[in-house]
Parts: sequence; structure tokens; C-alpha cells
Amino acid sequence: MYYKNWALIVPMANEEKEFLPFINIVKKVIEIYTPGKVYLVVDNVSKDNTLNLCKNLSINDERFKTIWAPENKNVVDAYLKGLKTAFDNNHDLFIEMDAGLSHDPRAIPMFLRVLNEGNECAFGSRFIIGGSMTESPINRVFLSRIGTLLAKLLLGSKLSDMTSGFQGFHRPVVEKILSNKFRSTGHFYQTELRHLLKDCRTAEVPIHYKAPSPRVSKKSITNALSTLVYLFKERLKRVF
Repeated sequence: MYYKNWALIVPMANEEKEFLPFINIVKKVIEIYTPGKVYLVVDNVSKDNTLNLCKNLSINDERFKTIWAPENKNVVDAYLKGLKTAFDNNHDLFIEMDAGLSHDPRAIPMFLRVLNEGNECAFGSRFIIGGSMTESPINRVFLSRIGTLLAKLLLGSKLSDMTSGFQGFHRPVVEKILSNKFRSTGHFYQTELRHLLKDCRTAEVPIHYKAPSPRVSKKSITNALSTLVYLFKERLKRVF
């Protein structure tokens, strides 16, 4: 199987507590599925010792690269910064995931397999057989479910999970992502991204997701709704 030259991109913010457990599992994965390069993206949102932990790891293990991005304005910038850096380093396959063990790195081989089976995109799903969303506040479960439902109704999506951040792409897809101007400034980016790639060959991968932050800002919700309305109007223009 063609696993060589793949990149793992992980935005890191206030991950000090779970840093070592997460990194230790990642190391076990990349010892088998090598030569993966891991890009750790850190910006000013992180207030603890995460940056130093990442830098020390990069010094001692060349498989890890720390990207310090103080210019980032939001989480979307973090995702795109990681993708752009990995793209510029000429990787062929790209996997994005969250840190803090909310996503399980042991699912990475499934994404690699799906991308090697002729799919251009592999999207993690908590809502298909084999997936789950546990230890999560009810408001986050509701927002994830309602976000997917609205995307199905208004954007014509056929995916079962439109808000997960565990995903993988081939290089031409990443080029398309990087050339797009996203309206999202928060986690609705994941929905906007899937809508952008709706015509790509895609498969969903069951994932287990747990323990996100219970807080969702009003600004993030407002941005999500305004972006959804914009995408819906653009879809109507194409129809009529």
C-alpha cells in the first residue's frame, strides 16, 4: 500500500495536560505507517506550555515539526496554516485531526487505507456504524447533529457528519482548499469545507470523539449561520 510521504496536521492549543499521552500514541502509529511527518500548529490561543513542549519534541524527533503561527486570527487559520506548510513540503497525502485525544490517532491507518482505495477525501464520522460521540456536553452533541441536518436540508449534503475535524485528502484536493476563500472563522469551517469538496470522490471513516469544550461562542454560532445562509443562496443561484 502507498503510505509513504503522508503528513499529519494537528492544531495545538492548551494541550499541556494531554500532550504526552497524545504524542505517545501518534509515535506508535508513525512507527508502523512511515514516513509520516507530523506538523504541530501553535498560535496565541495557547496560553500554557504547549509551544515549548512542541518545540522540544521537534528538536528531539525530526518526524515532528512545530509551526509557530502568532499571526493566526482563528482556528480556520490554524488548519490552513498546517495544510499550506505540509503542501509546500511536497507531501502526497494529508490528514488533519484534533489533539487532546478528542480524536484517536489509532484511526489514522483507516484514513490512509481509504485514501489509497481511490478516494480523494476521507471524512471522519461520529454518526455512522462504528462511530461515536461520548463524554461530550449535550449542547455540543446538539450543535453537531443540527449542523449536519441543516447542511443536508439546505446544501444537499449526503454525508452523515458535516462538522468533524478528522479528515484526509490527496494533494490536488488540498490545492483546491488552499485556493478557496473561506467565510467561516470557527468550526463551521468543516461544513464549508465539505460543501466545497462535494463533487470529490469521498468515503466516511467511523471515528470516536469525546470531551470537547462545552463553550460555543455566540460569535461562532452567528458566523456559522451567516455562512450557511450564504452557501444556500449560492446553491439556489446555480439551480435557478
